[in-house]
Amino acid sequence: MGALFRSEEMNLCQIFLQSEASYACVSELGELGLVQFKDLNPDVNAFQRKFVNEIMRCDEMERKLRYIEKELKKDEMKIPDTNENPKAPAPKEMIDLEATFEKIESELREVNTNAEALRRNFLELSELREVLKKTQVFFEEHGGHHSMIDDAQMALVHDESGVPSTTVQLGFVAGVVPREKIPVFERMMWFACRGNVFLRYEDINQVMKDPVTGDEIHKSVFIVFYQGEQLKARVRKICEGFKAVLYPCPENAQERFEMSNGVATRLEDLKTVLYQTEEHRRRVLASAQKEIRLWVIKVKKIKAIYHTLNLCNFDLSHNSLIAECWCPVVALEDVQRALRHGTELSGSTVPSILHRMNTKETPPTFFRNNKFTAVFQSIIHAYGVADYQEVNPAPYTIISFPFLFAVMFGDVGHGFIMFLFGLWMVAYEKKLLAQKSDNEVWNIFFGGRYIILMMGLFSVYTGLIYNEVFAKSINIFGSSWKPNYDDSALEANTDLTLNPATMFDNVTGPYPLGLDPIWLSSLNKITFTNSFKMKMSITIGISQMLLGVMLSVINHIYYRNWLNIFCQFLPELLFLLCLFGYLVGLIFYKWVAYNDRCTQCAPSLLIHFINMFLVKYQHANDGFETQSYQCETADPDVTGCTSQTVFYPNQMIAQLALVVVALLCVPTMLFIKPFVLRSRHNKMLKNMEGRREGLAAISQSALIHNEELNEQGPDDVKVDDFDFSEIFIGQAIHTIEYCLGCISHTASYLRLWALSLAHSQLSEVLWGMLFRVSLTMDIPYAGSVIIFAVFAVFAALTVGVLLLMEGLSAFLHTLRLHWVEFQSKFYHGNGYNFDAFSFKNLQNAELDD
Repeated sequence: MGALFRSEEMNLCQIFLQSEASYACVSELGELGLVQFKDLNPDVNAFQRKFVNEIMRCDEMERKLRYIEKELKKDEMKIPDTNENPKAPAPKEMIDLEATFEKIESELREVNTNAEALRRNFLELSELREVLKKTQVFFEEHGGHHSMIDDAQMALVHDESGVPSTTVQLGFVAGVVPREKIPVFERMMWFACRGNVFLRYEDINQVMKDPVTGDEIHKSVFIVFYQGEQLKARVRKICEGFKAVLYPCPENAQERFEMSNGVATRLEDLKTVLYQTEEHRRRVLASAQKEIRLWVIKVKKIKAIYHTLNLCNFDLSHNSLIAECWCPVVALEDVQRALRHGTELSGSTVPSILHRMNTKETPPTFFRNNKFTAVFQSIIHAYGVADYQEVNPAPYTIISFPFLFAVMFGDVGHGFIMFLFGLWMVAYEKKLLAQKSDNEVWNIFFGGRYIILMMGLFSVYTGLIYNEVFAKSINIFGSSWKPNYDDSALEANTDLTLNPATMFDNVTGPYPLGLDPIWLSSLNKITFTNSFKMKMSITIGISQMLLGVMLSVINHIYYRNWLNIFCQFLPELLFLLCLFGYLVGLIFYKWVAYNDRCTQCAPSLLIHFINMFLVKYQHANDGFETQSYQCETADPDVTGCTSQTVFYPNQMIAQLALVVVALLCVPTMLFIKPFVLRSRHNKMLKNMEGRREGLAAISQSALIHNEELNEQGPDDVKVDDFDFSEIFIGQAIHTIEYCLGCISHTASYLRLWALSLAHSQLSEVLWGMLFRVSLTMDIPYAGSVIIFAVFAVFAALTVGVLLLMEGLSAFLHTLRLHWVEFQSKFYHGNGYNFDAFSFKNLQNAELDD
């Protein structure tokens, strides 16, 4: 857990690998997952690196695996997840894998080609059978072929006297056309042939499938009678334009019958062949289905190893590879052990060497997280990755994030529903993870299952404090209020106020846990809860900001930046405590010192806080200075005591001192640090000049050449560029941002009060305007049905509005409070994440990535 508070100590290492052992060693390091390799060939493009051919072979194998996976999905064959994690195969096994994939792909392509040809032939024969069947029906409806011809002649051929001619010879064509094109096809036939054709059509009831895509297609059989070769050509062109398929249809019924029998026989044979082809295809896919997940992992591991080897330099004289990598210091022994194991697996006799290097490069940031802390760490990294060994806000966020959310979302009922949802996702974590859903919204919820669980649990706690369960209160311990309203007053008024001076029982004491349940029925409930929640928000906010300031000194001490402690941390701490810490003190003082009988002299904290800066104070009447502080015995009409009157002795002197100290902190933060840094820089320059003069004297006495001196001097002492104006402007920005931020951030925490009030009022409105109405209905028998229906609507709105919309709103506001108000006090987030070479995530890798 210690590594979670501060990132682990990292070390830059150099690894010397023999060529024959490099593959196995890198494979073992990938299984370990604690090494981040550096690219030692940044100027070399991907096609000029040593192992580009091996990577291209891996790409080709991945292409074949994608094809096999697509065929499996086409047949709705699920890929089993065996939870196995095979090691990367040896380089010589790539040939066997390539041969296996090539064989499966060629078999599948050949089977698919044959099956497509068979399905196309089957479709054509099926359409021909339907054409023969439908045309036979057409002819039978008109008493045979010659009768059909006569009807067509009567419909098409007339002389001028209106008497049909019997000397005209008609021809016909038959075929199939897509069903949706029939209306347009009929109109085109009529207009293009000027009504000189006779068209009949009928839908095919049998559902047919496209031989390529497998989609269902719906077609209709048609027969067209025409006169002459000119109309014949025109009809055929129209059929071609509408992609209608024409089939031969004999004029003789006997010939049609014989052809139909032959087509039926061929269809039966095709069905048998198609079935055997599909069975063979399924056997090929079934054999690949068992192994494809392992093949994917193996190929990805091989590809990752060769990508990593391409980051190394090659020493041709020693036939070795040189790699540089970042590694946690505590894992150096594990890395050496992995290198030894890789060397043994390769059969090499030359050991691999791990050498620790000294560097001024900034190391990557590495936190060891589990599945619970990872979600909170991801929230921090969304703002920015921590600097190397900077204080990590994640451990504090684990508690503060769900708590601040719950302050805005406090309701036992709503929190319990959220808690159950998070608990369900956690309990069925493995099962839900194995489903690998493509729904982005679900993946977001499932990824944050632990934070949802915590937010729901904390919301139950704050709901108990607010005493709210779906906008209703629970009376467990008995109310401490004794209102003196009689029955007539209660019946006449639905909302009555509570007077602390006459109705609160001091003997019984306050409600043991949270708010007294009687407040929910009072008209002045909002007045009381507003005051309570607003002061609570200020207290929580300033406490969290104070924690952020205190965490900044841990960074200063760790980095040995003593100047920041005295010129930045202490002024920031004093500024925050003298102003806003004092405000929190006033809140607690007012809660303790003023009771229910002190309302006339109770101070207005906001006015007193403003008057503190305006140096404006109001005292009690002369002779009653001491009574003004004893509210129980003071008479406001006599003492002149109001909400603006000073309420403790020497208040003016104390507040003036606090304001002066806070104001002095501003120039301390602004001026001291830049001038101290400039003084140090000037002193360093003088020391450097003195050293150069000493070196010059020594070189003259020793008769050292001037060029050698000029080369040695700058290397011995190096001074970074120092820009006083840049440092001063940066410090001024930090000072202004902090001082103004303390004010704006304190006001920003009032969102805790505002959203809590909004959530409470929305719950109350939803209950009072919806579910409560159904409960007050006096309808025999049908009342239960109405309550059931209204409850369904009430439950849907509760989940949709209060849990989802309000929950998302509270989550975003909590996110802002942590990123801006809390982390800005100590967290820079300018680092970069430790990107280890690891095979851990390849077990669930998808080919479509």
